[in-house]
Amino acid sequence: MAKKLIIRKDGLFYHPTFIKKDEKIAIVEWIKTLHPIWEQRYSEHNPPPEGDTQRTLLRPVYWLGNWQFACLNYYHPPKGILNRCVRAENYPKELKKIIETIEGITKLHFKKSEVPKGWKLNTCLINFYGTTIDKDGKKIDTARVGDHKDFELGPVASLSFGERAFFQFVQGKKDLKNNILFEQWLEDSSLQIFGGELYKEKAFHRVQRVENKTKEVFLLNVDNFITRRINFTFRYVPEEHIVKYKDLPFEPKSDIKNYMELLAKNSPHFKKSLEE
Repeated sequence: MAKKLIIRKDGLFYHPTFIKKDEKIAIVEWIKTLHPIWEQRYSEHNPPPEGDTQRTLLRPVYWLGNWQFACLNYYHPPKGILNRCVRAENYPKELKKIIETIEGITKLHFKKSEVPKGWKLNTCLINFYGTTIDKDGKKIDTARVGDHKDFELGPVASLSFGERAFFQFVQGKKDLKNNILFEQWLEDSSLQIFGGELYKEKAFHRVQRVENKTKEVFLLNVDNFITRRINFTFRYVPEEHIVKYKDLPFEPKSDIKNYMELLAKNSPHFKKSLEE
């Protein structure tokens, strides 16, 4: 099937070959300097709800702009906005021009009512998809994401590298056979932007699976994990909702201290944050 540009008036833009070969090489080389971490879903001051248990996320992650630690419950406006977005490293030079281009595409193809005042892609989650190796050496494919929403305001942009992923927008209960609004493959070096009432506010989205056909593997600083897909998800968080680590209240500060110390081993930014 030919790779096609998709522009839907209801809030979806897709470019299958957006990133040039030399850009991909530069971005992947920069990614190799990162040290992604494994996060736990809950913490001492945010314990699992009744009937649930502590668990490790399915994949290692890294954030830019601000870090939304899982145990702080992520950014979830209008109520979940305080002490959830911790100041993180700035974008590297390899991404800055690309992000400016994506912002321009978004403003061109999306309605003004769908792009909030002050909107800019100032935060990014980097997800690493692949195979986990457990303590017994068993390989477990964890390259998937269940139904969820990105609650940041305005359109969200996604860059994909490596094996292609089968992506779906869904609406309604999980057990409904016809709840799929739209589905597509996200190709290597592709750009997807979605926003508006249907895809951003009403629908959930998920990654059903990630192929393992090209056998492309990214050699990264992640233990017990084989990475075959990397995804950047760019979002917008108002500056007034981003907090420095030193300004956090005691409980969230205590809950993420171990993560901050782990990040500080390889990041001047996080090392400085701990010293402030």
